Amino acid sequence: MLTMKDIIKDGHPTLREKAQDVELPLSDEERETLKSMREFLINSQDEKIANKYGLRSGVGLAAPQINVPKRMIAVYLPDDGDGKSYDLMLVNPKVMSHSIQEAYLPTGEGCLSVDEDIPGLVHRKYRVTVQAKDIDGKDVKLRLKGYPAVVVQHEIDHLNGIMFYDYIDKDQPLQPHDNAVSV
Repeated sequence: MLTMKDIIKDGHPTLREKAQDVELPLSDEERETLKSMREFLINSQDEKIANKYGLRSGVGLAAPQINVPKRMIAVYLPDDGDGKSYDLMLVNPKVMSHSIQEAYLPTGEGCLSVDEDIPGLVHRKYRVTVQAKDIDGKDVKLRLKGYPAVVVQHEIDHLNGIMFYDYIDKDQPLQPHDNAVSV
């Protein structure tokens, strides 16, 4: 079982590296890594388990965050606010297209690899189309908007060595861009 001690922290070099594409089919070790990442997210959202093991709640986790520099992410979002849920284990995910319109979380973003609160708005695309493979090597195409789109973009950024705070405007950190929507 993954715990917070398995998650590397801001400043670790793996977080700034571009992760490697994963060869398919997945090895047994890669399958177990992806399942463990998903399990961590589920456990982190369960108050009893999270308290017992000292887990910070998370909705997404990228393999580089557990010091595995491979292009794999897990997202567990039991309710996106619109009654939809997402339980994703994605391999080699890529954003294929996106909207011009931007979105941001009004409270800013957080990250399991970043312990301190970093104030500022992170502008991302409001809609994205993502292609990936699932844990069994099958093609996955997702059309996401709003909060789920923000979560998946955050995790894909980890695969490219990008941290959420890289997007915060240093001069006007709390100023929304024109036409950007709060999600």
